[in-house]
Amino acid sequence: MKDALAIHRWLLAHQIHHEIVRLPRPLTCSDELPEVLGVTPGTCVCVSLFEVSARGATHEVAVVSAVDSCPGPAAVGDVLRAHRVTPASAFAVNSATDYAHGLVCPLLLPDDLTVLVDQRLLERIDPDDFVHTATGERRTALRLRAIHLFDLVAAKPVDLSTGHRRGLASLVSPMRTA
Repeated sequence: MKDALAIHRWLLAHQIHHEIVRLPRPLTCSDELPEVLGVTPGTCVCVSLFEVSARGATHEVAVVSAVDSCPGPAAVGDVLRAHRVTPASAFAVNSATDYAHGLVCPLLLPDDLTVLVDQRLLERIDPDDFVHTATGERRTALRLRAIHLFDLVAAKPVDLSTGHRRGLASLVSPMRTA
C-alpha cells in the first residue's frame, strides 16, 4: 500500500515543497480532514472511486474533488455517458489505487486509471492557496500549494455540477390505465 513516505519521496524527487502533517487523531476517511485540521472543507481534496459500466465494459474511474462537493454517481455517469455508475467497493479502491479505502491521495495513482478532476475545485481554489489531502495513512495528511497538486495530477477537468441527464423514459408522461 502507498503511504506518506512514498508520497514524500516522490514529491522530493519532483522538487515540490510540501509538508506531511501529523494529525492529532486518526482519520477514517478524507471527509474528516477539515474537522481534524481546522481548515475549510473547500481546501481539502478527496478522491472518490466509481465503477463505471459503458459500452459493455466495466472499469474504475477516480474523481478528484473538494470534500464538501464530492460528486455522486449520477453526475459521473452524465459526464461519461455511462449506463451504470456505482461507488467502488473498498476492495476495488484498494486494488485499483494501492491506497487504503477512504484515504486515497490524488498523487501516485496508476497510469491506467481514468482520473477526472471536478472543474469547481479548480475554479474555487487560488493556485497559491494550500490544500490538504489524505496520504493513505490514518494519522497523516499532505499539505501543498494547489498549483503543485493540479500540475502533478494527471486528470481531465470536467464539470460535475450538472443535473441528471434526461433519457427517453423521463420524457414520456406516465400512462393511465382505467
